[in-house]
Amino acid sequence: MAADYAALKKGGFMRQKQKNCFSMRLKVVGGQVTAKQLATVAEIADKYGHGYVHLTSRQGIEIPFIQLDDIDAVKAELAKGDVESGTCGPRVRTVTACQGSAICPSGCIDTTALAEKISGHYFGRELPHKFKFGVTGCQNNCLKAEENDIGVKGGIKVTWNAEACITCGLCEKVCRSHAISISDGRISIDNTKCNFCGRCAKSCPTDAYVQNNGYIVSFGGTFGNDIYKGEEIVPIIHDEETLFRVMDAAVAFFAEHANKGERFRKTIERVGIEALKARLEEAYNG
Repeated sequence: MAADYAALKKGGFMRQKQKNCFSMRLKVVGGQVTAKQLATVAEIADKYGHGYVHLTSRQGIEIPFIQLDDIDAVKAELAKGDVESGTCGPRVRTVTACQGSAICPSGCIDTTALAEKISGHYFGRELPHKFKFGVTGCQNNCLKAEENDIGVKGGIKVTWNAEACITCGLCEKVCRSHAISISDGRISIDNTKCNFCGRCAKSCPTDAYVQNNGYIVSFGGTFGNDIYKGEEIVPIIHDEETLFRVMDAAVAFFAEHANKGERFRKTIERVGIEALKARLEEAYNG
């Protein structure tokens, strides 16, 4: 029986140059893999592959040299170890993320939890072309949020609390965007310069900043044949309900307007960024 290559690709099996061989892409959300899953992957790679795996640039794991006749057995044995297959082709891919505030001192949001929610909401959704989400915890931008069709970056909007401040000047020194200045014993924050990194609040010895954590979202990034930096179209978002409403609007815009085989960035350029901006602002405002 002839192989259904489209169905195999949808299920994460990518054809190799070797006849009847596939590299199987696994679902690794936010780069998190348990010891049990790792042991299962190693066992499968030894038993059905060539004894090694490939770690992709998007935190994924691929097992090369899976034979066509072994695919069903491989899927069944992976499932026993709680390992799911990934996906390829024109659909939402596995969500990437850094370790975020749960691990990293610089993190402004819980990236792992958010990546799981985004994956549960969007993973595998059929679209005119591939669509990628990336989540990074802070302005250090380890996951390069703007390279994704939708990138989410953690941020903190701060408000100065004069009563708790001792005007030590540390916040002014650590502010890399030079948004903070001290004059006559008072602190001023230039909101046109602030990039919501939160370094001022994290370094303050007296907790003189009220922190409002949130999400900085970029749209239309790509890093492949064409390279574009995703654009921030709406202000920082401070709740998940609004975040998902805005992301839903962006994905719906792409689904409605994109030509087959066209990336989100190209759709934005062809239809016009003002049309996307209007849709996103409507969603942002509820």
